[in-house]
Amino acid sequence: MSLTEFDADRPPELPRKRRKGRGRRRRGLTEVGMGDGSREGAVVEDVEFERSDEFDSYYGRPVVKAPPWREPIAIYLFLGGVAGGSGLLAFGAQCTGRPLLRRNSRLIALGAVGAGTAALIEDLGRPERFLNMMRTVKVTSPMSLGTWILGGFATFSGVLGALEVDRMTGEKLPLGMLRRLLGGMEGPSSLGQAALAPLLASYTGALLGNTVVPTWEAGRGHLSYLFTSSASLAAGGAAMLTSPVSEAGPARLLATAGVAGDVVSMHLMKRSMHPLEAEPLETGRAGSLLTWSERLAIAGGIGTLLGGRNRYLAAASGAALLASSALTRFGVLYAGLESVKDPRRVIEPQKARLAARRAAGITVDSITTV
Repeated sequence: MSLTEFDADRPPELPRKRRKGRGRRRRGLTEVGMGDGSREGAVVEDVEFERSDEFDSYYGRPVVKAPPWREPIAIYLFLGGVAGGSGLLAFGAQCTGRPLLRRNSRLIALGAVGAGTAALIEDLGRPERFLNMMRTVKVTSPMSLGTWILGGFATFSGVLGALEVDRMTGEKLPLGMLRRLLGGMEGPSSLGQAALAPLLASYTGALLGNTVVPTWEAGRGHLSYLFTSSASLAAGGAAMLTSPVSEAGPARLLATAGVAGDVVSMHLMKRSMHPLEAEPLETGRAGSLLTWSERLAIAGGIGTLLGGRNRYLAAASGAALLASSALTRFGVLYAGLESVKDPRRVIEPQKARLAARRAAGITVDSITTV
């Protein structure tokens, strides 16, 4: 007990009264399966889940705590993909002499990364938290690296966006000597944006897969490919929606490849999962969103291949692809948040993997050692 000068100000404590006959008797070790207490044993009996609607676990809580992520994170995942794909498309347009596609893609990249950053900061709650993430660089953390990727891409996009706006206004912006500096930075900024674009489009998949959320963790080998493909079809769709068909050839090619990658990646990811881990992707709100996402992706892909040179069909196909990409991000987010609610999705896949390793003769590692 410590004594301080403020102890005299405390009110006197009354003696505690012991209640007779109301105390709970503690169970002995023999009552919980530990024999006579002289050796180690299981404190908790093996957990079995017999019904799909049973969400019981210790103290009525899920085994895994859900991350505090809300819809703004899904918006960020979607807009980050649009920005990354548009940055790569803008570099290709610059190299092939398509000024309108280059301009539109650069402006889309700037607007998407700006709005996506705002959504991320809103979900963090306080803006200073975003700055706190940039105090260090941790190469083993997708979140730490992703923050720097986002910051670098946004910087390059700001330079290129300012140049395009200045050109659109006939160089009437009051830039002064800064105009010559921005012009000299166009080449390096374009290269930097193109280098960071694939990382911005894919790192969010690695970020989700690096968690202990059952569905995300089970799909960690495919989420980055899925998000990259989704970003490709979204960026291609945005360019088809805003650019003339005479310059949108690279956008149509990127969108078509993105549709194929998106559909294949989603199906491969589901096949690689335990049925309980894949269940949130196929049922409930997330399942409905992902079903419509696939339908819109296929419809947009067919429209791109067959009517991509028609201005109206190209615009409609582009809108369908953008909607498909957005539904994919929301569906994956909701599926992960739903997967933590049922303890079976944590326990049963682990038991199945353990049994498979033991059946394969792997019994000398820390996973299979009893």
